[in-house]
Amino acid sequence: MIKADERREEIADYVIKLGQVRIDDLVEHFGVSRMTIHRHIDRLAQQGVLRKLHGAVTVQPSGLYESAFRYRVTVNRAEKDTLARAALDYVEAGQVVMLDDSSTANAVATLLLDVKPLTVITNSVATASLLTNVDDIDFICLGGKYHGTYNAYIGIVCENAVAQLRANVLICSASAITGTTAFIQDPNVVRVKQAMMAASVKRILLVDHAKFDRIALHVFDDLTSFDAVLTTEGLGDAQAQSLERAGVKLRIVKTTAQ
Repeated sequence: MIKADERREEIADYVIKLGQVRIDDLVEHFGVSRMTIHRHIDRLAQQGVLRKLHGAVTVQPSGLYESAFRYRVTVNRAEKDTLARAALDYVEAGQVVMLDDSSTANAVATLLLDVKPLTVITNSVATASLLTNVDDIDFICLGGKYHGTYNAYIGIVCENAVAQLRANVLICSASAITGTTAFIQDPNVVRVKQAMMAASVKRILLVDHAKFDRIALHVFDDLTSFDAVLTTEGLGDAQAQSLERAGVKLRIVKTTAQ
């Protein structure tokens, strides 16, 4: 018998794939009662994963669900892969590389196999699954309280662990950019990322152009704090020039057709 949390994950994945689904279609697809579907959808809505409509359910377009890892890895995949390849320009064999829990940094993880030997530090479980038991990669997974929404370890234990380490380069991302400020939705995630910033000599921010002129709840850092801010085509020339005048080390990367 499928557990409730497993069923909710299946429902979330199904809605993510389709974007919007009628309640009746969910009942038919999963072969459960309408009451059961409503109970799962209510729970997912409380978690910020899905949004209930009249007779239907849709992916939450912003807010907390912006942080859901399973959703994030499906969004703007070509842009993430492009940024990941460009990020390798800042990594050299023999370095200590820190990766945050973002789906964009996760896209960098597999590419690091071509830069070995390395020491890699992360709080991301998805990245851990890629880099554990890999020859010539000394892997450090930061502990802490596991958070399923981010598929990562966060919290005070994780923050304290980061503070005891030093990395040559941090590769990270943000939920939104307004002006020269990067934002993150969850304050616990902010604190881990800020600890990573403090523990790293060089800081590289990867954000696709769609994240500009958006806002999330908590300030992460100013873009001028990063040694490079990589983004994809689509950022307006005037906005790019404004950021550069403000001292942001901006690099616009051309997205490669897949």
